[in-house]
Amino acid sequence: MPTVELRFSAQPEHVRTARLVAAAVARRAGVDEAVLDEVRLAVGEACSRAVGLHRSHDITAPVTVILTEEEKAFSIEVGDGLSSSGGAATVPGASRGGGPDDAEADADSEDEMGLAVISGLVDDMEVLSGEEGGVIRMTWPTTPAPVLP
Repeated sequence: MPTVELRFSAQPEHVRTARLVAAAVARRAGVDEAVLDEVRLAVGEACSRAVGLHRSHDITAPVTVILTEEEKAFSIEVGDGLSSSGGAATVPGASRGGGPDDAEADADSEDEMGLAVISGLVDDMEVLSGEEGGVIRMTWPTTPAPVLP
């Protein structure tokens, strides 16, 4: 199960690099060429979301992207450093805490929009939150390499 791990500081300009790395590793893992644009977009959205969370909550830890090639699937986990007490899964529409002021309402709305975009691009997606931070896990099927005679 080959794994590539990418860590970057929460700067918007690093999101493009994450997208490029994700597309290259997905291609190598056997993700269908027709789906690679969806991989790029989903990773870009998840990384942009993580960068936004890091910047708005003054988190200094890097954003993490873990790309894993499994037997019949390729998965990407984008982690942010925003911990949640209780470790419950978050879903679009769920808030991760704090009071209901306008800035937080705008951030929650933007967060929900990002999650909605990702869920439209990825059939198999999980959004989890725990003490170590939040994770968006996205999975795509792979096609096995053809066996040459």
